[in-house]
Amino acid sequence: MAFLIGGANSAADTGYDIENSCRFDESSDSSLGITFGTPTEGKAFTLSMWFKMCEMPNSRAVFGGRSGYENIFLQDNSMRWDWNNASSGTINWAPKLRDHSAWYHFVLAQDTAQSTDTNRAKFYINGTQITTLRGGTTQTWPAQNLETGYNQDGVAFYLSSYNGTAGNVTAYYSEVAFIDGLQYAASVFGETNDDGIWIPKEFKDDVTFGNNGFYLEFKQSGTGTNASGLGADTSGEDNHLVVGGLAAVDQCTDTPTNNFCVLNAINPTEANAGFTEGNLIFKNTLNSSPHHGLAHGTMAVTNGKWYWEVRVDAIGGTAMSIGAQEVSEFAKNDFTGNKGIGFFNNGNFHYRGTESSDPGTYTTNDIIGVALDMDNRKIWFHKNGTYEDSGDPTSGATGTGAVSLNALDVTMTPAVSNYNSGICNVNFGNPAWAVSSSQADDAGYGNFEYDVPTGFYALCTKNLAEYG
Repeated sequence: MAFLIGGANSAADTGYDIENSCRFDESSDSSLGITFGTPTEGKAFTLSMWFKMCEMPNSRAVFGGRSGYENIFLQDNSMRWDWNNASSGTINWAPKLRDHSAWYHFVLAQDTAQSTDTNRAKFYINGTQITTLRGGTTQTWPAQNLETGYNQDGVAFYLSSYNGTAGNVTAYYSEVAFIDGLQYAASVFGETNDDGIWIPKEFKDDVTFGNNGFYLEFKQSGTGTNASGLGADTSGEDNHLVVGGLAAVDQCTDTPTNNFCVLNAINPTEANAGFTEGNLIFKNTLNSSPHHGLAHGTMAVTNGKWYWEVRVDAIGGTAMSIGAQEVSEFAKNDFTGNKGIGFFNNGNFHYRGTESSDPGTYTTNDIIGVALDMDNRKIWFHKNGTYEDSGDPTSGATGTGAVSLNALDVTMTPAVSNYNSGICNVNFGNPAWAVSSSQADDAGYGNFEYDVPTGFYALCTKNLAEYG
C-alpha cells in the first residue's frame, strides 16, 4: 500500500498519457512568453493548463502581461483574475489551492460578448466550474463587449510571470493550451473516470486554436524560439514561445498521468528552510540554534521497493542526514528522534535515536543513493554508486549490507535534514541537475545518475499502482 501525502489528483492509468511537463522556478526568472498578433476574436479566449504548485504563493502570475496589467495570478492561495490592473474588472475565487502533491487542472475562459456578466469569465478546477467568490474582496465582472488586453495584437504575455522577470511562480506546467476566439468548458480538455477522478483527455483535434492559439506539450528541450524549444507550439499555428530562465533539465516527466514524488514544502520543520527547482532542492538558511531543518517527501509507502538519489550541494555547519522517516514524525527537525533512519555525512547512522558508526562519509558534490525495501524492511545507501558495507539491495530478506527497519512503524517517506546552510538536491526521477548517465528503473521511469537496483522503482503514481 502507498499513498500521496495530501491526496494528489493524479491517476496512474488514464488511457491517455501526458509525457512531459516543464519546471518553472522563481529564483531563475523562469517564463515562456509570446507577443500576440491579430486575434481571431479579441473578446474571447480559453486557457487550459495542468499545474503542480510548489509554494504558497502571494501575487504570483500564472499567466499575465505587463502592458495593460492583465493578469491571472495566485494570491493568498486563491485564483484572481484582473483586467486592466483591476480597473476594468477583478474576480477573486474562493477555493484555496494548497496541495503541493497534486496536479490541478485549471481552465480560465473569457467571452465578454456574453450578456450575463458571470458568463464573461469562467474558472474551472478539475472539471468543476467555480462560482463561489472570496469574501472580503472586491468583485467586478468585465463590461459586456470589453476588448481586454488578454488577446490583442502587439501585446506580450507570459506563463509564470507578468513580464518575464517578475512575479514568477515556482511550479510545474503541463499540457498548456491557449485558444483564441472561443470560450470552451473544462469538459473539452478532461473527463471524470470511473473512480471519480478528473483526468486529461486528448483534445487537440477537437478545438480550433485560432490565430494566436498555442499548445505546449514540452516535447522538446531547447531554449530557442522554435519547434525544438521548450516553448514549441504543437497546435499547428507555429506560435512558438520565447524561453526565459529555463534549461533542458527543466523538461520533466512529472505529469498529471504519472505524478512523481517531490519534497513537501508545506511542512518544513524549520521556518527558515527554503525550496527551489520544483521542490527538489532544500536549503536551510538558519545559522543559529536549533540549526536543523527536515524535509519529507510527498509520497509515503508501506510496501514495495523504492529508489531515489540526493546530491550534496553544500554541507552546512557540521551535519547533513539523508534517509527515510515515519510520517508520524513530521514535527521533528532532524533524525535524532525514534522514528527514522538517517545516514549522516560524518559516516554515522541515526536509527531510532541511537547513533552507530559506519566507515563511509560524504561531502559536497557526492551523490547518495537510497534503496528502500519495505517488503523486507531494509534500507541501503550508496555513495557515488558504491553501496555502504558492500551492500546488495537485491539480496532481499538476507539484507547484505542493509540497515534493518523492523523496529520502525509501517509507513515511511523519504527525508533529508540540513544543518545551518546545507543544501540537499533530491532526485526522485526528474533531477534538477544534468545527470551524466541517465538511468531508468525496470519500468522505464525516472532519470537517475546511477543504476537503479533490479526490482526497485522510482516513486511515481504509475509505479505505486503497480508495485506499491
